[in-house]
Amino acid sequence: MSANSGGTAKIGTDWRVRARQPVGYDVRVLNGLLSPSNPALAEACGTAPGRSPRCLLIVDDSVDVLHGDRLRAYFEAWSIDVEWHVVPGGEQSKNLDEVVAITEAMTGMGILRRSEKVVAVGGGAVLDVAGMAAGLYRRGVPYVRVPTTLIGQVDAGIGVKTGINHGTHKNRLGSYYAPEVALIDPEFLRTVPKRHIANGLAEIVKMALIKDAALFDLLELAVHDLDAAAFADGEPGGPAVEIMSRAIGGMLDELEPNLWEEVLERSVDYGHTFSPSLELRADPPLLHGEAVAVDMAVCVALAHNRGMLGTADADRAIGLLRAAGLPVTDPVFTTDLLVEALRDAVKHRDGEQRIPLTDGIGSATFVHDITREELGEALRFVRERAGSDTVLVRAAR
Repeated sequence: MSANSGGTAKIGTDWRVRARQPVGYDVRVLNGLLSPSNPALAEACGTAPGRSPRCLLIVDDSVDVLHGDRLRAYFEAWSIDVEWHVVPGGEQSKNLDEVVAITEAMTGMGILRRSEKVVAVGGGAVLDVAGMAAGLYRRGVPYVRVPTTLIGQVDAGIGVKTGINHGTHKNRLGSYYAPEVALIDPEFLRTVPKRHIANGLAEIVKMALIKDAALFDLLELAVHDLDAAAFADGEPGGPAVEIMSRAIGGMLDELEPNLWEEVLERSVDYGHTFSPSLELRADPPLLHGEAVAVDMAVCVALAHNRGMLGTADADRAIGLLRAAGLPVTDPVFTTDLLVEALRDAVKHRDGEQRIPLTDGIGSATFVHDITREELGEALRFVRERAGSDTVLVRAAR
């Protein structure tokens, strides 16, 4: 839409406005992020010759305990003026009150709209809340992501989605708001508990199943050695480094053409059809990746029962999840809950099921006609495998 040649506004009753908003952000994997000799974080905060910036640091409470002294020493070394705001880690922080509290911290700081940054350091939940607050405040202030968990480094911290839970629904309120940069330092993983390493492995297994058969093979061979130290100390060219690189690269390859989800058939939704309902209802509670693993096991069974995945490969997939320390069943996961979860997913996916299923390991296709009977059969298939000693971690070569 444009003005006419006389410089006056067009007179009419109907207009159509078209605009494009370019999005570009960097995802960088680097070691020693908090070493004062490493300029990456300081540059992301806006440090430049003759300029000492300010930033608002949103930090996970566990990260504050584990790495707070190193963060303070880093910012002091670079003469960065930091306002500190600590947020509880985990799902408890993903609520509107926490988002508002962060915006109030921005107001209290008097953050400048473009030249001063919000820096979020923590797990996926804290990154979600900080990103949502940054996107809402003055309709957007720049922010930087520093994910410190494995699931944050391979999934939650590298896309553009933000979100909080609402009612009984996972990520029901949210936005698309890209960071300026995501800085991934595997050394943070050294202090991540074993359960949370397994939590992140679920999202890596997901990428292997729907996109990267070579990654699946690599995971089968290395899964028993993939602990916190393996990722934190990974040698260049070693399995942990390659696994993380393949997982991040594969995820970004899937996200980039469809950042705003204009296309609702998304292979990265694998394991995310039924898991949102399970994650918020499981007792004892499940982590995000654990719920995704249970969902993936059901989807493996659905694919097997439809003839899309052979028995040997179905056993390999379920066996890999178990070898990674992930659950494949949960008492809360009944046929009734699966049906309810699918009904909600259909609303989210604009009236169609759009369920990604493995069409052979490393490939995915979408189905739209899963029935209640199929869901019940899938649960039985998984429960049989979960109670069987015949599921192998490594397939016969």
